[in-house]
Amino acid sequence: MGERTGRPGGPGSGKVTASHRSRDAIIYVRQSTFTQTQENTESLALQYELRRYATELGWGEDQISVIDDDLARSAASTDGRLGFTDLVAAVGLGRAGIIVGREVSRLARNNTDWYQVLDLCSITDTLIADADGIYHPGDFNDRLVLGLKGQMAEAELHMLRMRLTAALRHKASRGELRQLLPVGLDYDDDGQVMLSPDEAIRSAIGQVYALFAQLGSARQVMMTLRERGLRLPRRKAGARRITWAEASYPAVHDFLTNPAYAGAFAFGKTTTRTEIADGKKVTRHRQLPQDQWEVLIPGHHPGYLGWDAYQDIQARLRANYKAPRGDGGGAARKGAALLSGLLRCGKCGRMMQVGYSGHGGDAPRYVCGRGTQLYGTPPCQSIGGVYLHRAVLEQLFQVLQPASLQATAHAMADAEQRHREQVAAFETALERARFEADRAMRKHDEVEPGNRLVARTLEARLEERLAALRRAEAALAAARTRHPVQLTSEELAWLQRAGADVRAVFDAPATTNPQRKQLIRTVISEITLTIDRQARTCDALIAWQGTATTQVTVPLPKRGAGAITTGEDILTLIRRLAAHYNDTTIAQILGRQQRRTATGLAWTRDRVSGLRRSHGIPHCPDRTRMSEPAGRMPSWPASRRPRSSWAWTEPPSTGGCGTASSPASSSPPAPRGGSASTRRCATASAPTSPTAGCPSAGPPRRSEWPARPCCTRSSAASSTPSASPPDAAKACVSRSNTISLDCLTHHPERKAQC
Repeated sequence: MGERTGRPGGPGSGKVTASHRSRDAIIYVRQSTFTQTQENTESLALQYELRRYATELGWGEDQISVIDDDLARSAASTDGRLGFTDLVAAVGLGRAGIIVGREVSRLARNNTDWYQVLDLCSITDTLIADADGIYHPGDFNDRLVLGLKGQMAEAELHMLRMRLTAALRHKASRGELRQLLPVGLDYDDDGQVMLSPDEAIRSAIGQVYALFAQLGSARQVMMTLRERGLRLPRRKAGARRITWAEASYPAVHDFLTNPAYAGAFAFGKTTTRTEIADGKKVTRHRQLPQDQWEVLIPGHHPGYLGWDAYQDIQARLRANYKAPRGDGGGAARKGAALLSGLLRCGKCGRMMQVGYSGHGGDAPRYVCGRGTQLYGTPPCQSIGGVYLHRAVLEQLFQVLQPASLQATAHAMADAEQRHREQVAAFETALERARFEADRAMRKHDEVEPGNRLVARTLEARLEERLAALRRAEAALAAARTRHPVQLTSEELAWLQRAGADVRAVFDAPATTNPQRKQLIRTVISEITLTIDRQARTCDALIAWQGTATTQVTVPLPKRGAGAITTGEDILTLIRRLAAHYNDTTIAQILGRQQRRTATGLAWTRDRVSGLRRSHGIPHCPDRTRMSEPAGRMPSWPASRRPRSSWAWTEPPSTGGCGTASSPASSSPPAPRGGSASTRRCATASAPTSPTAGCPSAGPPRRSEWPARPCCTRSSAASSTPSASPPDAAKACVSRSNTISLDCLTHHPERKAQC
């Protein structure tokens, strides 16, 4: 090649000028794959020898630079080709006088990138040289030749791909293409696919499918496996070593969605698509629907489950997908909306959304609000969940009643079988852990005791394996203790006669909302609602699984029928207390009894007052003996604090004296340490005014309170007037009229005894 271009008048020899030689000569070296760089060494040597060719064209050694950063890079695109990027930058900056390559396909096999280089070279007066000659992209004839070479390079790449993939697809169509198998499947000596010979691997994978059949959610399967301490086998693509790790969602999802586990051969499940993201061209891989797979051969090899079971799992997973905004569906969650994902608006046809309200946020309501979100129109219709749930569940249990006769018997048998499978999985895990511990022990024993550098590492590994062994033993013991209840033959016979109470199981506290929703979705496919606000009714069309439907009319409650109201027992208590105490005192009494309002708030004076006004309860008369000046309950030292059954029996004019002209035997003794006037007041038996010598204010002392039980009872002895009725009327009040706080707060039946 040097001789051709070196001769005067050779191809392109007259195109090299002093201006070109004043700039650099760039040698571009590239091979497509790493294998080519290792095996096709002669081709690589020819590209490096282009340096001598540039020297023959008149460039000095210091002006020649070699760009070989794109070795093992394909020219189909510029992704990851740093060398090509540096080349374009040098041309654009005008530092390159000539670009030398073995052939132009080394630069680009994509016309978009190729013409970008041609345009830059034409603007900056840069030459392009290959084995056939030297070209100037600014010259029309040279540009035409370079354009044809670029077209041929792109077409050549397409032909190479077509030849390679045509044979591969033909072999895949017969199911004979050898693919990378997931963990749990291996090739035998004849090249046939078989189940893994490791019993622990087969048991762990079987647990994934068993738990999904029970729980119906990949995430729930993952959480259950983690709670039980069961690990899953994992293997990297192309690797032979199998590792055990905690269950993760991607691992569980792979087991559930890979058709190879169902014994099917699948090819062409994905496609590539080029997109523009953030101003850059990116290539994305997208999963194709099953009906668009290039090759699908069910029953190709042994699997962990049948093809029909695999299809059921895929349908279940699609139903668990997070639905688009405004649509129903999705996995069953913990919310109280039992019909979420099943309700469709009978007016616009959209799926109805779920909202929660109430004091605890647990009152579900179904709203057709998608039109409001999209177009700002008012919601089509909405309905509360309580009344709708009641009507739908009534129809549901009527449908399930004939099928509930043998439900519990089958459930018990399935529970026993699942328990055996779970225990078997833990046993295989224990056996694997014991083998790993034994192997670690053997390696530890083989090392020389003096070689502590190795011995310390093996000791740590041995301790780790022994700890895993202890965890496996504990997990197996715990699994064996979770044995389900076994019914006797007499119990099974009775169960077949009586049947299973599905409604009792549905309403049981141990049953979770996701389990209730799974039962409903198993029987009901969709419910269409049409609400008539004028007639206060809701027509629900229940579509059962299959083709049967049921029309139900749900009466809507009147406005305010479901409002939160105060209980009748609290109203009765407030009516009794309001005759003797003010609102502040009543609020304190209710607070001491730990009573709350209908909304769960503490009672205050304003709330008591508002409740009285709304129910027409009269307030307490303005009597000083019924309320303290500060509006608080009496507060005295602990030594003089009254019992809860205290009651004041004297008007303010008596100064708090408990008795007057009663016999001395019935008068309470004077308090120890009391003043003379107090003692005179307490022991007065003459028919004199009881106010003489009595304090004018202050609560009565404990010794001055009437001696009586919790509730004051009327009797002839206690209500007999003294010898001086006028003075007695001023000095005391008969015990039959004495009001006790305990009596006021008693239950009506207890109060009747007072």
